[in-house]
Parts: sequence; structure tokens; C-alpha cells
Amino acid sequence: MLPQRRPRKKGRVEIIPMIDVMLFLLVFFIMITLQMITDKGLKLDLPTSSETRELPHPHFVLNIVKDGGVVVKGQKMSLPQLQGFLAGDGDAKHTQVTIAADKMVPFKDFVHVMDACQKAGVTSIGIAAKPA
Repeated sequence: MLPQRRPRKKGRVEIIPMIDVMLFLLVFFIMITLQMITDKGLKLDLPTSSETRELPHPHFVLNIVKDGGVVVKGQKMSLPQLQGFLAGDGDAKHTQVTIAADKMVPFKDFVHVMDACQKAGVTSIGIAAKPA
């Protein structure tokens, strides 16, 4: 008597592990994309200008709030801290900075922030304004 052969099973593609992998990849890419979005800054009442133009995305947006404080990436900094932060970024000559100041900020505070940027070696400084 011949041995009985078991019926051969067909191969199956398991879809559930493939869905899990795709969801992990989706979450991974969303998290990486959120890290790449530039800092939009704080809600400030910017001054208006008739000669505004769109600048390329800066490395840092320096927000000057009404009390004269400087906020960078959600962290409040003093002027010496700001200078050290910008100088420690690597090649400060290639660092692009945009200064966004509330229109009620005294001009001296704006000048102090620009001085701190220049002392750190930053040469590419933009000023944020709303179009008129």
C-alpha cells in the first residue's frame, strides 16, 4: 500500500503584518516631517511694510516680545545666551536669522538683538513684517 499524501497547502500572503509595517513607516515619516517644519515663532503684532518679500526659510526665528525678551524655539534667552547660542551653531557666517519684533517693542531692544547676532558672527539677518 502506498503512503497517503497530505494535500498540499497553498502559500498565503499575510496582510496584517504588512499593514503593521506600513503604519510604523507612516508614523515614522510623520514624526520626521514634523521635526523638519521651521519655527514659525510666536503670535506677534508685526509692523506692516509696502516693500515686503518672501525670504528663504531661516535657520532661526528670533522673536522679540513686548517686554524686550527674546524667544528662540520656545525658549526665552538673555542677550548673552542668544549670542552664545548663535555662535555655537557651527559656521555662524552661514546661519540665517529672521528677527520678528512686536510693533510695540522699543527700537533699542531690536538694536540690542541685532548687535548680539553680529557679535556671534551672523551676517544674514532678515526682518519680519506683514505686507501692507
